[in-house]
Amino acid sequence: MPYAGGERESLHASLDRQRDVVLWKLEGLDDEQLRRPMTPSGTNLLGLVKHLGSVEYGWFCSVFGREVEPLWFDPYSEEDMTVGPGETKAQIVDFYGRARAAADSVITELPLETLGTPPTHTFEVSLRWVLIHMIEETARHAGHMDIVRELIDGATGDRRGTPGGS
Repeated sequence: MPYAGGERESLHASLDRQRDVVLWKLEGLDDEQLRRPMTPSGTNLLGLVKHLGSVEYGWFCSVFGREVEPLWFDPYSEEDMTVGPGETKAQIVDFYGRARAAADSVITELPLETLGTPPTHTFEVSLRWVLIHMIEETARHAGHMDIVRELIDGATGDRRGTPGGS
């Protein structure tokens, strides 16, 4: 974290830190573990990564009129939270990486005061608001992933070397 960085740099670094936690939660697990539903609602690690890729595209790209790659699922019917039998870890992680890269372009190219309209809403939001929202969203799901990962193999924490981490 840039302890004395500017607003954009600090917000972006905070988001990146949470994004990295999300990917770390997948490390060292096999396909069955990554797909294993660990809650009554079916929450699993790969589904959370797929969802986060979907919302990165939605909040950063759709809101500000940037291109979104064609999705193979409907993000408005919670298909972004599930993993189909033909979907692979590589496919979902690569999708998340592309969504991050597209979002990063918006973050670096537009002023924080830039306004955009979410596709399913009538109000405008600033890029600053979207950055804060996505830090919250990503951290929330990283926390879910921490619990799911702990239930799978006991690993906890936000990075390698933390107590209970792998």
